[in-house]
Amino acid sequence: MSKRLSAEERRDSIIEVAKRLFAEKGFHGVSIDEIVKQVGVSPSILYRHFSSKEALYEAVLHEFSATRESYVETVVDDDTCFETVLRGMTRVFVNSIVSQPELLKMEMHSQLEGNSAAQDFFINRWKSFTDYIEYNLAELQNQGKIKPVNVQAAALIYQGMVRELLLLKCLQKTDRLNNKSIDELVDQMISLFMQMIY
Repeated sequence: MSKRLSAEERRDSIIEVAKRLFAEKGFHGVSIDEIVKQVGVSPSILYRHFSSKEALYEAVLHEFSATRESYVETVVDDDTCFETVLRGMTRVFVNSIVSQPELLKMEMHSQLEGNSAAQDFFINRWKSFTDYIEYNLAELQNQGKIKPVNVQAAALIYQGMVRELLLLKCLQKTDRLNNKSIDELVDQMISLFMQMIY
């Protein structure tokens, strides 16, 4: 006889299955019936924990936000050099996505589906990069240390480079740069970005 799960364990098992399914198929591609079938519970059990599919999706996003990466150590350890801090922040972010590629899949689905809760969540995940880049480039420009650049465009370019690298290394079945590690590519990408602004 198998052990009966506590309410908290049951809720966690529902979230884990939903996380995988939402990452594979997006919010609209998954039904409550599919989730309960894979968890092995009835719809009424699921609805005891989550009032709707939307509430379950938000719980999945909340679960991801609980594991959000912290850049505090990177900034505190290397707060004097823009490039060094940016390298540290990028490595923390990239490593978190490499260990949870379903985050990237959910982000892509949310962009296509127009799910506002998910879009807000993913915009906030990237906000640390864009804020850090925009603020520091503006400061460096004011000090005459870099050439004049549109700081918002530069932050967007950087975000796009990181996202493309993650798509290549985490989601694509064939990796045309399989002879390069993700760490090597991050270093090369940051070096190119720094050449662009100096």
